[in-house]
Amino acid sequence: MNRKKIRNWSPLDNAAKIFPPTSDEADPKVFRFSCCLTERVEEPPLQRALAQTLEEFPSFRNVLKRGVFWYYLEENSIRPLVKREDMPPCSLIYRAASPALFRVTWFEHKISLEVYHVLTDGTGAMQFFKLLLCYYLKERHPEALQGYTPLIDYSASRGEKGRDSFDQYYNRRIKGKNAPDKPAYQLRGPGSPEGRLQVIEGLVPADRLLQAAHRRHATLTVFLTAVLMQAVEGVMRVRDKKKPVTITVPVNLRNFFESQSARNFFSIINVAYSFQGREPDLDEIVQSVGMDFKQRLTQEFLQNRLNALSSLEHNPIARVVPLPVKDFFMKAAYNISERNYTAALSNIGRVDMPAEVQPYISYFDVLTSTKKLQLCICSYQNVLALSFSSAFAGTDVQRLFFQQLTALGIPVEICSNIEGIPPEEAPNP
Repeated sequence: MNRKKIRNWSPLDNAAKIFPPTSDEADPKVFRFSCCLTERVEEPPLQRALAQTLEEFPSFRNVLKRGVFWYYLEENSIRPLVKREDMPPCSLIYRAASPALFRVTWFEHKISLEVYHVLTDGTGAMQFFKLLLCYYLKERHPEALQGYTPLIDYSASRGEKGRDSFDQYYNRRIKGKNAPDKPAYQLRGPGSPEGRLQVIEGLVPADRLLQAAHRRHATLTVFLTAVLMQAVEGVMRVRDKKKPVTITVPVNLRNFFESQSARNFFSIINVAYSFQGREPDLDEIVQSVGMDFKQRLTQEFLQNRLNALSSLEHNPIARVVPLPVKDFFMKAAYNISERNYTAALSNIGRVDMPAEVQPYISYFDVLTSTKKLQLCICSYQNVLALSFSSAFAGTDVQRLFFQQLTALGIPVEICSNIEGIPPEEAPNP
């Protein structure tokens, strides 16, 4: 008699639980890392590199399953195939007929990794992506890279990579609560054609942008949050200014709690600025945003938020509520929370690669799906990518954002998947 093999499984981490009930075609909860190489991509070595990378990150083979009370991840032996890109960026990944929770694509000089957020966050995905690129370049240039062993600065064991750090750091004895966020101004306008994600990307010299931030005694994230707020203010009517412009910013919790997990381990902070009755200059906004960041980027604030979001799954009554009921209430709570921010900004930071492979790489960029407007940032060497994704047909906020940078003397090279926005027109103020 054939016995069915019992597969290992694990519950979704706390951050991942919200994604299955709120994912749809309009916002599939997918993010994307891309690397532009100095040469055209070849598919066979990329396929071999993916197989090698999955040996180091077996959790990327996990598939999503629906239980009676919770969703969960189950180990699988799937062998995903790389393919030439043939869909819009950040398209829906999770389907019952196609269980993989990520995909690797290529097009001309670019390799892309797209991930359903259930699987991991940006930090975990970037570790996977960097190793994939190292293996690819080793396969692509076996003679030039003879003797090179693909390694990245990530020495976590398999157990550490698969750990649920939300569960590890949940502390029911801490009873602190953060003040609730206020409803924020909402961007309005016609949706993009066919619901397609609109992408506008600007490449800027990282050193010039950092100088502009440091002249205002601000970090890059604080500075760009302020620039984005001012760009949003440029499309607001007077009556719209009754509500603040609020930017939601993901926070890597590994910077505050010891963890090497390759699963989700992030939180968010909402940073607000009210333009009602004010016409502030950029320096004033930067100062206010910097104070907000300082107040929220503390272990106490983030621990309170972690505890609040984790309390549901530790509630014995909530545990036995059937999954369809949980889905209904989680989706309702998510829709309410969406009212509390205007746009999102995510800074992945600087991407470092081993010296042996650096000559083959031009730059990195990052995108994410959204029903609103999101700015994603990352840099490689002195090339910093500012990538807007938007659900709206209009591009006024993006235009004003890049105009502010050029007005500060920062050159911007624009590219887009939107018809009618040629590179030479977009950045000019």
